[in-house]
Amino acid sequence: MAPHNALRNAYISHVRHTLRSMKQQIHFVTGKGGVGKSVVAAALALKFSRSGKKVLLVELGDQSFYEDFFTLSKVGFSPIQLRPNLALALWSGESCLREYARYLIKIESLTRLFFDNAVMRAFISVAPGLSELAILGKITSGLRNHGPPLPYDCIVIDTFATGHFKALLEAPKGMSQAVQFGPMGEQSRQIDRCIRDKQASHYHIVTLPEELPIKEAAELQADIKAEFNIDAELILNKILTVPVSGQVVKEIALDKKDNLNEFAIYLQYQIQRQIEMKETAQKITTDFKCIPLIFETDPWKLIEEMAGKI
Repeated sequence: MAPHNALRNAYISHVRHTLRSMKQQIHFVTGKGGVGKSVVAAALALKFSRSGKKVLLVELGDQSFYEDFFTLSKVGFSPIQLRPNLALALWSGESCLREYARYLIKIESLTRLFFDNAVMRAFISVAPGLSELAILGKITSGLRNHGPPLPYDCIVIDTFATGHFKALLEAPKGMSQAVQFGPMGEQSRQIDRCIRDKQASHYHIVTLPEELPIKEAAELQADIKAEFNIDAELILNKILTVPVSGQVVKEIALDKKDNLNEFAIYLQYQIQRQIEMKETAQKITTDFKCIPLIFETDPWKLIEEMAGKI
């Protein structure tokens, strides 16, 4: 009975993993540096978790933004629980490669020997696209049923800024063309198919209602549309809202005796610029959202309020 039960449990676990992978969604969040993409990514992850989905928020790189933002003791490769249904992890190219090597080799000492070798470390750091490919391989591993299980309904990626993000997306296609045969070529093609899958992969470009961020966002949106035929969502962050009518602002701006005169002139300028930037965003895509500028210093209150606006 024991072997039978073990086999049955293994089969049930495999089926559950497969079903979860079939419906797993990946949300890439990017944008020009300084537009607030990390905060928006956290708000998006919180929103999904509140709907009952099991969510993993992932930041890419070697240093954690959320560690300081949420005042956490340590954020690393293994997920830590933030809230019900919401976990957080930090993935780098090397950490993803290490896990994959450990999964294939099965022997920790050999994995360490490989990565602690100076020659191999130098190769990994300079090999074109290898780090990006390892990261995307980890991100899409659940969809591909390849590698260690990734038991989440939704993965929200606080990814690189726009320039590096383009390199990230180009890595699988470039590697599959360079290595057309063997496991690496096949894995690269599988990863490439996943990030092109409209049902599985979703793209969110965060920007500010300012000319340069909007221009950079428009270029990236066009690139994603041209390469993947996917309409990336545009998120205009930090929209200034004025709790009085435009007429009142105009009257104060014209009254030079009013102490708020100069501030009202500034508001008029900002409001007009925001209108122009929204019109520009509408020309780029009909799929865009606006998040108001929220005056809140508590990180969780800020994230919760933003989650309600997305």
